[in-house]
Amino acid sequence: MLIAAHPDDEVLGLGGQLADIPRLSLIHVTDGAPRDPADARRAGFGSRSAYALARARELERALAAAQVSASRRQALGMVDQEAIEHLPELLTAVQRELRAATAVITHPYEGGHPDHDACALIVQCACERLSRAGREAPVRLEFASYHAREGSMATGVFWPAAECRESVLPLGICQRTRKRAALAAFATQRDVIAAFAPSPERLRLAPHYDFTRPPPPGEVLYDRFRWPVTGESWRQRARALLEDNP
Repeated sequence: MLIAAHPDDEVLGLGGQLADIPRLSLIHVTDGAPRDPADARRAGFGSRSAYALARARELERALAAAQVSASRRQALGMVDQEAIEHLPELLTAVQRELRAATAVITHPYEGGHPDHDACALIVQCACERLSRAGREAPVRLEFASYHAREGSMATGVFWPAAECRESVLPLGICQRTRKRAALAAFATQRDVIAAFAPSPERLRLAPHYDFTRPPPPGEVLYDRFRWPVTGESWRQRARALLEDNP
């Protein structure tokens, strides 16, 4: 199972590999459209809902281009940047889905985007709850996203975790061709995608995170933006969830 925060995260992270993963299930936590209409306007849409619909259609085209035939797909429908506001219901939904999974791949906790961090939190908590209930939890894996580093943004690489060796996965010609075609389908995300190299891709076992502390890079990238959620407000929500699910 791959759990992505937004439509396009799965292709940016592992688009060259997705067609080769057997019995793949996909879950998208948000619809990729923030409540602030500025993103929709920049993409040429008059409303958040129209922008969200466009992103869903782009995802369909991208998965077809990547030759991904997921055995199951689910859209949880949260508003972009607001997954942290819905942790209990997201945790319940993800835990239910993970009961049938042997492995789950999601974002690392690196402070790149609040929805990325929420995915990491929800997956770790869901796996821990399954283990406490006496069920076999899936193996937790991560694909590289982006994070703050040295005053800039590092893309397509992990912040190092000493206990977790990463696998660097160069793409073959066919994989690279599929990924480029899939990324081209995300017309509304052209500027974001331009910051990522298509190859190699990276995968690693997920470390155990302490979500009550700042992410491993220290700096929270989205603190640079004037978004309603900040690193501190995000951690407050995370603490509340963890106190209810010790």
